[in-house]
Amino acid sequence: MAGNSRRKGAMRKPGSKKGAVVGSGGQRRKGLEGRGPTPSAANRPNHPAAKRAATAAKTQAARKKRESGPEHVAGRNPVVECLRAGVPSTALYVALGIETDERVAEAVRIAADRGISVLEVSKSEIDRLTNNAMHQGLALQVPPFSYTHPDDLLSLAVDSGDPPLIVALDGVTDPRNLGAVIRSAAAFGAHGVVVPQRRSAGMTAVAWRTSAGTAAKLPVAVAVNLNRTLKDWAKEGLMIVGLDADATVSVDELDVATSPMVLVVGSEGRGMSRLAKEYCDQTVGIPMAAGVESLNASVATGVVLAEIARRRRAAGRA
Repeated sequence: MAGNSRRKGAMRKPGSKKGAVVGSGGQRRKGLEGRGPTPSAANRPNHPAAKRAATAAKTQAARKKRESGPEHVAGRNPVVECLRAGVPSTALYVALGIETDERVAEAVRIAADRGISVLEVSKSEIDRLTNNAMHQGLALQVPPFSYTHPDDLLSLAVDSGDPPLIVALDGVTDPRNLGAVIRSAAAFGAHGVVVPQRRSAGMTAVAWRTSAGTAAKLPVAVAVNLNRTLKDWAKEGLMIVGLDADATVSVDELDVATSPMVLVVGSEGRGMSRLAKEYCDQTVGIPMAAGVESLNASVATGVVLAEIARRRRAAGRA
């Protein structure tokens, strides 16, 4: 076939189409179809945002687990202080073979008198319970703290018959400050303390010890959103007064002390948040000598609460 320009082997059957003989089975068409909206970054398993979200979830779960479980006060002096103060306790752990002194003897005696289990365990077991703290062979198990709802706290304050006085802590993260504030609040006639759910110290064993047992007598509430709680309480007729260095009045001029009020105390370093300040009807400061730095949050709270208590006593005598 000299006149045929086609190469040998390139002939096609009559009626055949140019292109691949074997079809794709529709795979090409399917490949062109849409697959729906792109998932968010946090929902893509290998995306950095998803990994960060997973890590945050694990951290939050671990935090909740720690908060829901019992805590342990470690050390001979701290344990004896808690027992003397009547801090609710479920067990006293004493290491086997330790050299006893008057503190160990007193701890065992108080625990036995209060019906608290006294358990002799190995030193390594107390190491584990206290996360290797300096326990000196003695540890006290403290149950999870039972918090009050902010609505219940307000009801208790109103039902007391006195003008409500509540302390709100806006970002206080040191449990020792929390315990000290609770102690001052109980001493000067406040009806309770409220803390935000996030970015705040909770009622740990350290806070229990610092409060000297008053946390067992004074309600402590947790607010999911502290600013919203302040707004709700303002609608109920409570004056919102913030403790602030750049205050509108000094503690000497706090004429609203005898009114139903909430005293808002800011964090140790930054003070009150901007939003919390916006909800305050008034801010109060403490006059101090020149050259003296600002007071610790718990000390400043005690000073203002003492003045509020003085004014209320004076109003009662008038």
